[in-house]
Amino acid sequence: MVPVLSRQQRNDEDSNRPRLTRSAEARLEEAVGLARAIDLEPVHTAIVTVNDPRPATLLGSGKVEELAGIVGETHADLVIVDHPLTPVQQRNLEKETKAKVLDRTGLILEIFGRRARTKEGTLQVELAHLNYQKGRLVRSWTHLERQRGGAGFLGGPGETQIESDRRALQEKIIKLKRELETVRRTRDLHRAKRKKVPFPVVAIVGYTNAGKSTLFNRLTGAGVLAEDMLFATLDPTLRRVRLPHGTPIILSDTVGFISDLPTHLIAAFRATLEEVVEADLIIHLRDISDPDTAAQAEDVEHILVDLGVDAADSKRIVEVWNKIDRLDEGNRERLLAESASGKPPAPPVAISAITGEGIDALAALIEERLSGELEPVNVTLSPSQLGMVDWLYRNGDIVKRTDNEDGSVSISMKATAVARDEIESRLRRKNNG
Repeated sequence: MVPVLSRQQRNDEDSNRPRLTRSAEARLEEAVGLARAIDLEPVHTAIVTVNDPRPATLLGSGKVEELAGIVGETHADLVIVDHPLTPVQQRNLEKETKAKVLDRTGLILEIFGRRARTKEGTLQVELAHLNYQKGRLVRSWTHLERQRGGAGFLGGPGETQIESDRRALQEKIIKLKRELETVRRTRDLHRAKRKKVPFPVVAIVGYTNAGKSTLFNRLTGAGVLAEDMLFATLDPTLRRVRLPHGTPIILSDTVGFISDLPTHLIAAFRATLEEVVEADLIIHLRDISDPDTAAQAEDVEHILVDLGVDAADSKRIVEVWNKIDRLDEGNRERLLAESASGKPPAPPVAISAITGEGIDALAALIEERLSGELEPVNVTLSPSQLGMVDWLYRNGDIVKRTDNEDGSVSISMKATAVARDEIESRLRRKNNG
């Protein structure tokens, strides 16, 4: 049982925050969604306006007393405060409420810990968690001992328990960084191999629950977990995909972004997010049915900038409006008209990843961005080359086909530059063979 408190943001002068801010109700709804993402069931939720943050507890004494009463009445085990808490504030709130207290950072870390599946993801989450705990040391010595296997913990003469705990944390952090460096080198090797076979990389980014994994599955036919919850997937997934006119790409699904994402989480996941930095094309997927879609888009753009990506690069970033199936008819028609009338080179693409609407248009746009517009190609195949006919139909738009009396076939088609080069290469091999 979890009371969830959402602090209404008041500090509009903070230059690091996006210009568009969500309503307090929307922030509270997101906090409840985060709690439910790890099977917590809120028993009480409230929006708390904090005009004068208290160094000791963040909240005023009256609000802390009220919260303690709610915890007692509901027999809640956990209190979630949707705002960063200092170690002192967290400990004091736990003391006053007699319940475990988690701030926004701690809650996101718990979700990431639940979602991580690969070794890399697990290491990244553990490193971020230890860096978070470093200044808090709210866990018991027995937890640290269990986590490290109970070996090598004898401190020097006169060493206090807190010093011993801190030293153990630091040693664990150093060890994890070494392991992650090994993972990073392996990832770099894989990336170098991909560059030798120059398939362009297309990365899908977006606010958590925008539908990235559903779109990934739609484009690749993969079975990546895709559920209507925040951070349904965490570990990055890469698949080779062949676009409608034959262009091969590597499609990358990434961890969802979220507002106020802790900086040490971004740092821990930098190796994973390098797939975004290195991508030839970035699909910025938006849940256009969400009332806060504009604010979410700005949050994503801020994180892209933090990663060194130019969020205004319209040639590299394609904006995609997802979940149009959730809109009423009026809004749906308006957004489709907006999408169709968008100015080149970066008109947004309206889709529904769940129904497949607009997916063909998106795939065509991706291919055009990577391989250029379709251009006319004329091919005449001798009887010995007719095995290529099926390939031409699969990798181009056939305009006209003529079956000649000598058994040859003349085809007029439209194809990408990549497909045209492949046609010429195949014909040369046929002629030489």
